[in-house]
Amino acid sequence: MVAWSLRRLLVVSLCSLPAVILLFSALTGRLGANPVEALTNETGEWGLRFLLVALVATPLRRLTGSTFLLAHRRAIGLASFGYVAFHLLVYLALDQSFNWGMVLDDIIGRPFITFGVAAFICLLPLALTSWNGAVRRLGPRVWQRLHRLVYVAAVLGVSHYWLLVKADVREPMIYAGILAVLLAARVTPPRPAVISG
Repeated sequence: MVAWSLRRLLVVSLCSLPAVILLFSALTGRLGANPVEALTNETGEWGLRFLLVALVATPLRRLTGSTFLLAHRRAIGLASFGYVAFHLLVYLALDQSFNWGMVLDDIIGRPFITFGVAAFICLLPLALTSWNGAVRRLGPRVWQRLHRLVYVAAVLGVSHYWLLVKADVREPMIYAGILAVLLAARVTPPRPAVISG
């Protein structure tokens, strides 16, 4: 139990570290010439990174038998949602000053924002039902079906990033490649264990 608590503390600390660094950079004026853009980009990228790390858990268990990520997948998923939510909040508060007319125009007229908002909408019910009581209330089967939205959110998140950068798509291509491998691993049935002797 103590060892599990220490591992959980390690995971939470690692998930929080980018936020601490961003906060320190913001308070000390180290976010560059356009701090709002830097904050928006960094929170969005970390949200996508942690989402992909959460998706690695099952393929990693299949390949290596390691359950470390699987045991902490919920915490990593919540970290992803936290960064994505903050990413959206920075856009709403600092970029648009809560001008809902302009926000709506962006959602309708700018596809990368449409994809980004759609990804957040997919992640929201997953975050709200991430506690054990939700599993009991919904039932394991319904809960599992609902949480398959994570794949849709990941595709939308990568698409959001790809459309955002427009010209140099090398980094979004890396994320897209990782996601493609993870999705392929999900649909490929695990190989049966070979019993020797």
